Amino acid sequence: MPAQTISHVICTTALVALIFVTQFFYVQVVNNLQVEMTRRELKEIADYVSDTLANLYFLANSTNLDIELEKSLSLPSEIKDSTYIIKIVNASSSAQSVSTYLEGQSSIYATSWLLPGLMVHPNKTCEIQSGGKSVLAGCCRVNPYVYVWIEKE
Repeated sequence: MPAQTISHVICTTALVALIFVTQFFYVQVVNNLQVEMTRRELKEIADYVSDTLANLYFLANSTNLDIELEKSLSLPSEIKDSTYIIKIVNASSSAQSVSTYLEGQSSIYATSWLLPGLMVHPNKTCEIQSGGKSVLAGCCRVNPYVYVWIEKE
């Protein structure tokens, strides 16, 4: 008889432990899925801004005149109930990429590369925070350079 009781106690304890361990791993899997979905949304935004700047560059570069172009961007105000930052990453005034990340969680980010040869406009912003206002992407050609920027309206 004691063998059946001990077996029952061991199996019951193992079952209760399995229930708690399963919940722990479930929370981890759900959290990983949420982070991946957030990264994908940030990547879509970075790609959209990067493609818009590339299109503005092609338009500005199609003429020999000095020109300034701006386009209003349609961006979500929040991702995962958090504001996010859009930044044109530059190295020695040359625009390299568009980076997006959640405010306060810079480990969740996405990057989209820009065309080579673009410069960051020295008098305009290259970093904005999402919010209620609409965002403008801009490009201007001042021979021989092409400058890009992003700003809020």
